[in-house]
This record gives sequence, structure tokens and C-alpha cells, in this order.
Amino acid sequence: MTTRKELTEVLRTRYRSASFGERIKILDEYVALTKYHRKHAIRVLGKEAAGAKATPDRNRLYDEAVQQALIMLWEAADRVCGKRLKALMPTLIDAMERHGHLDLDPVIRRKLLQVSAATIDRVLVKARQHIDGQRKRRKGVGAAIRRSIPVRTFADWRNPPPGFFEIDMVEHCGGDKTGGDFVHTLTLTDIASGWTECVAMRMRNQMLVIEALDKAALDLPFAMLGVDSDNDGAFMNETVFEYCKGRCLEQTRSRAYNGSSP
Repeated sequence: MTTRKELTEVLRTRYRSASFGERIKILDEYVALTKYHRKHAIRVLGKEAAGAKATPDRNRLYDEAVQQALIMLWEAADRVCGKRLKALMPTLIDAMERHGHLDLDPVIRRKLLQVSAATIDRVLVKARQHIDGQRKRRKGVGAAIRRSIPVRTFADWRNPPPGFFEIDMVEHCGGDKTGGDFVHTLTLTDIASGWTECVAMRMRNQMLVIEALDKAALDLPFAMLGVDSDNDGAFMNETVFEYCKGRCLEQTRSRAYNGSSP
């Protein structure tokens, strides 16, 4: 005598291809043999065969074209984290299209504006790995200083008073860097008010960083209370660390390999 499983497999094929009247006869036969409730028998016979069930084919939402556009926007935004790139995306796309640096298909544009911050970070993993290489653990004094400076994420700001600044440096190399020293701009942006100070530096140098911080502090309409930077060695060093400590400035940093503070 055939088992219920074998019987089900045989009758399921007939049931799925049969007409309405034939299905009723097959169902009556199946219920009589298996003693199943009629409703349950309908569900069993109407199910896909074992191994045939599969998720419907669908196009990936973030295909290669979207990924390439996302990498281009990320590079244009100075490789910021996903949360910041998400917030910046509408303005950045409009600006780049307006100035002729970007020409997006409407479908790709819509997908870029819909993408979440978490997906942005996931899509950019390979791009970051290519830049960061093997991500070897840094050693020496710089690593010790870095570990002593707390990490501050985007969610940790919680409406601070004026005086807490995001700081970063822009290198004016005119394109791809080929080696040598270039003029830099130290940019300080107040989290609470958006007040921005830009100080020119003739090269990337930790002593010039503290001179630039001193100059910016003199021009501010409020006291400087803290600075938050990426993990650039120009900021993660004993000179800047002691400078902040001596002036009671709260020094924080972003998570490594995540651009600016996420």
C-alpha cells in the first residue's frame, strides 16, 4: 500500500492540471484514502511539489549601475559614512547634475534617493576595503593615543550647545595625489549652529593643526568646547591630544573606516 506522501505526490500533479470538475473527484478520492479534513486536503494538493518551491525571480533593487553611482557620490562627499551620505544625497545629486558632473537615469535616481543608510554602508564595503587595504592594526604612540580618545557616533551628539566642532582637512592637490606636500584647509563646523571656520595650512602638519585651532578659536563668537575628527594621523597624535587636554577641549573621533562620525 502506498504511503500518504507517495499518494500526495501522484495526485498533486493530476490535481494541479485538472479541470474544476476533475479536481472535485480527485479531492474526494484523496480525502477517502488519507482521512484528511477536506480543507487541509485542498491546501496539501494545491501546494508546490517538494523542492519546486522557490522565491519568485526579481531584479535586485541596488544593481551595478546604482552601486557605481553610489560610489561616485560617496567619493564626491569625501567618503562620509552611510548615515551622512543618506542625508546629503538629495542636495548632492541636484548639485552634481546641475553642474554637469552627473547624469542619472530617472530610475537610478529614484533608487538612490530611496536607499537606506544601512544599505549604503553595505554597498560600499568593497570600496572601503579597496581603499583601506588589509586594515592592519596600527601600532606605536599614535595607536595608543587613538585608543584613549573616545568614539562619538552621529547619534551621540544629542543637541549639544554651540562650541562642539566637526573638524576635517581638505587637501588642495588639484586631482589625484602624486606625492609631496600640498596646501590644506582645516574646516571646523559647529554641530549646533552650523557656524563654519576655514583656516589655510601650507601643509599637513600637527603643529600647524594646533595653530589653526588657535586661530579659529579667536574668530569664534562663542567658546570652543570640543572637536570631533576622523582617524587622520594629523589629529590622532600626542601634540593635538595634549593641546586639547591643556585647553579642556573634549576630543572625540569617528569609528575607524567609517568616514566622518556616523
